[in-house]
Amino acid sequence: SIQAANPMYQEIIIRTLSRTTQEKLPQNIINKWISNNSIDMNSLLKEFQNFWRENSEIWVEKYQYKEAAPHLILQAFLQRVVNGGARISREYATGTKRLDLCIEFANKKYPIELKLLYSEKTKQEGIHQLSEYMDKMNEKTGWLVIFDRKSNKNWNDKIYWESIEQQNKTIHIVGL
Repeated sequence: SIQAANPMYQEIIIRTLSRTTQEKLPQNIINKWISNNSIDMNSLLKEFQNFWRENSEIWVEKYQYKEAAPHLILQAFLQRVVNGGARISREYATGTKRLDLCIEFANKKYPIELKLLYSEKTKQEGIHQLSEYMDKMNEKTGWLVIFDRKSNKNWNDKIYWESIEQQNKTIHIVGL
């Protein structure tokens, strides 16, 4: 597989791919979810669910690589929000595997695993993978974001929120 020569190039590539989206997002989303040295990730991702439902077709069409579009759009949304002092680590190293995103703010970590729905196994595999990452990071809360790209599926079935408790951890499953 092709890899960036160093972390700086990796960051530049992702930011370049999502820059137009980030710049065109509404200004009122910045810092709305940051207070008391923490990020309200649940409210933030619920807001992204609303944004995705209303705008996904428009934004996805702007990308040449349709498979990567959901991830890039979410990253642009998050980058716009966390520019006020937080940091997004992409492909965050956690042992031999990698976590898709980790937002770091005020000495707190917010692990996020991203998946495209391909089969019934996607959700369980994502939960297992995120749970392992959370163990390595010593975090008790994480978010699994699952994008359902099926055009024949009703939005009310695509957009959902589920929270599960597993091995003293809370995993929020964000359906999109």
